[in-house]
Amino acid sequence: MAQHTDPGGTGAHGAAQGHHAMGEQQRETLRRAIRLEWITIAWVSATVVLVGLVAGQSQAMRAAWAEDALSLLPPVAFLVATRFIRRPSSRSHPYGHHRAIGVAHLVAALALLGMGSYLAISSAMGLIRVERPPVGLMVIFGQPIWTGWLMIAVMVVTSPGPVVLGRLKKRLAEDLHDKVLSADGDMGSADWRTAIATVVGVLGIGIGWWWADAVAAIIVSVSIIKDGVHNLWSAIAGLTDTEARTVDGSEPHPLTLEVEQRALAEPWVADASARVRDLGHVLHVELFVAPHAGIAPQLEQLEALHRRVCELDWKVDDVVVVPCRELPSSQTFRSTLRD
Repeated sequence: MAQHTDPGGTGAHGAAQGHHAMGEQQRETLRRAIRLEWITIAWVSATVVLVGLVAGQSQAMRAAWAEDALSLLPPVAFLVATRFIRRPSSRSHPYGHHRAIGVAHLVAALALLGMGSYLAISSAMGLIRVERPPVGLMVIFGQPIWTGWLMIAVMVVTSPGPVVLGRLKKRLAEDLHDKVLSADGDMGSADWRTAIATVVGVLGIGIGWWWADAVAAIIVSVSIIKDGVHNLWSAIAGLTDTEARTVDGSEPHPLTLEVEQRALAEPWVADASARVRDLGHVLHVELFVAPHAGIAPQLEQLEALHRRVCELDWKVDDVVVVPCRELPSSQTFRSTLRD
């Protein structure tokens, strides 16, 4: 059991650290997420092989193959990170190892952004050089078949899996407050766009629109870059200790206000402000409380407030309660925002 204290304040921590901070419901959700990621890896690996076999010289198919290969990064990063978060806090890692989620998020985002940029430039150069990708015939069971039909068939057959898995992972990501899982779900849910762009590009080749292939490849590349930029921004924000936000990064996390409201519900508290940062699955809370004039909070009162804050949500895993005569100047914005 970890305990954090603050000079001049009280910050005992009653909850377990690391993987053990989760309740049984969250652990079961995590197990389901791990199973989904292994299924994703198996599905995407098979897709990469199939797309690679029929890609030929099509830039759109090559871009789709690259995106499929890159989509292996988030599930692998998630599985690696879940191994690290099981480790308890220690002297060298007093906040535990939940930051592994943020590091995995950053690695996946950089890979997406780098490969997406490379594919976009390569596809644009092919368009400028007026490259005409050859899509010939293939003999199957003695019958000549246009290779483009095989490309289209592979895209149609392989695209539904990531979409279904992505939607399932998005639901689990909300419960776990896991941004890597959320990013993976977003990528999977949008996989149908890549399939459509690729099919249109291949059909364009078939009717003589040589440029359609390169344009489709650029569209796929832009989709990869968009995923990379969004996830890079979110990962950097988390690692640089910005205000804790919801799993999709769209707004401040509601637990910050809930922590302050719980503190203000105490009869001896005149004002309160919380400084909350995202450690991965869990949140670290520094709660500054100013008592009413003439009241000196007792240790029992501080411990009771700490316990009530911890009971708000399993994600409130590390809480420090700091009594002070008045809120620090760096925290007054929170009170102003609340009012």
